[in-house]
Amino acid sequence: MENVIEEEVPHLRRIKSYVLREGRLTTGQERALRELWPVWGIEYEESRLDIDKTYGREGAPLTVEIGFGMGKSLVEMALKAPERNFLGIEVHTPGIGACLADIRDKGISNLRIVHHDAVEVLNNMIPDGSIDTLQLFFPDPWHKARHHKRRIVKPEFLDLIMPKLRCGGIIHMATDWENYAEQMLEVLSADERIENLSADNTYVPRPDFRPLTKFELRGQRLGHGVWDLMFRKK
Repeated sequence: MENVIEEEVPHLRRIKSYVLREGRLTTGQERALRELWPVWGIEYEESRLDIDKTYGREGAPLTVEIGFGMGKSLVEMALKAPERNFLGIEVHTPGIGACLADIRDKGISNLRIVHHDAVEVLNNMIPDGSIDTLQLFFPDPWHKARHHKRRIVKPEFLDLIMPKLRCGGIIHMATDWENYAEQMLEVLSADERIENLSADNTYVPRPDFRPLTKFELRGQRLGHGVWDLMFRKK
C-alpha cells in the first residue's frame, strides 16, 4: 500500500496530492543533478522570486508547469517558444535529472526548475500577477473514490493560483481519466473569476503547442481518451 505524505503547516493539516515514487537514479540523471542543477535549478526559498533577474530579461510571459514528470514535453515547449519563460515544478528526483539533461542537450536557456512541493512554491515564491499560463498535465488521478479528496484540482487550489495569474492569464489542464476531467470541469466552471475557452463550455481540442507524450500516444492506441481544459482569468 502506498503511503500518503502529510505535512503540518500553520493552522492547517494538508494532505499532499502526490506520493513520492523515486526509484533509482540513472548515472546520467545523477550526473545532471550534480553538474547542471547550479545552472538551471532554483532552490526553494520562502521569498518571492525575481522573475526578470532569474531569466536575465524583462517582460517575457511566464509559463509555469506543475508536475512535469520526466520533462520531455516541457522541454519541447520551451524549445519551440524561446520568447517565453518556462518554470517547471516537480518533486520526483529522476524527472529533475532527466529534464536537466534534456535542457543541456537541446541548448535551452528559457527554462528553470524548482524541486519542491508546488503548493508551497506557488504560495511562497511566485509573485502575484506574474503567471501568463499555468499548466497541469496528467496529475495523479487518485482513481479510487475514497482517494478523490487527494486530487489537486479543487476550489482551494484555484484560490491559491488565481492571484498568481495575470489578468487574461490561462489555466490549461489535461487528463486521461474521464471522471477526473469531469471533476476538473465542474470545479473550474463554478469559479466566476475565470471563463471557459471551449466553444461549448466543455473541453478544447489538444492545442498544437502541447506535445503528445509517449504515454499519451500509447493510451490513444489503446483507445483511451484525453481531455484538455482551458480557462482564462477575467
